[in-house]
Amino acid sequence: METLPSVLNADEKSPEFKDLLPSQTASSLCISSRSESVWTAGSKNNWEIFRKPIIIMSTGGAIFLFGIVITSLTYTLNLPSNSSVLLTYQMSGPAFLSLGLMLMVCGLVWVPIIKKKLKQRQKSVFFQSLKSFFLNR
Repeated sequence: METLPSVLNADEKSPEFKDLLPSQTASSLCISSRSESVWTAGSKNNWEIFRKPIIIMSTGGAIFLFGIVITSLTYTLNLPSNSSVLLTYQMSGPAFLSLGLMLMVCGLVWVPIIKKKLKQRQKSVFFQSLKSFFLNR
């Protein structure tokens, strides 16, 4: 006599069965930005909304200032022209300048994007309430 569990076990090994299993990928384990409470909850303070861009801008500003210091040291110190310290300052100063400026610009661009998303979210909630009001009469 054939046993049904052995047939089921053979089906469980099929690729279709593996597709039906819940995946444990990084995307299912991590919370996406759309499901964060900042976008779904009603009122949040400004620090919770703009925390990441402020941190990025301040980090970029600190790196930019460090680049200014390193670059100015290159021209103010009287080091021999073949000194390895002078070459290090000459190469790392502009790198810190560009990295800091890039981070500051990314943070500055991020703020209007968040403001626009918040405004769109408010409009969406308003139109959803109008839609439910007229359809549920």
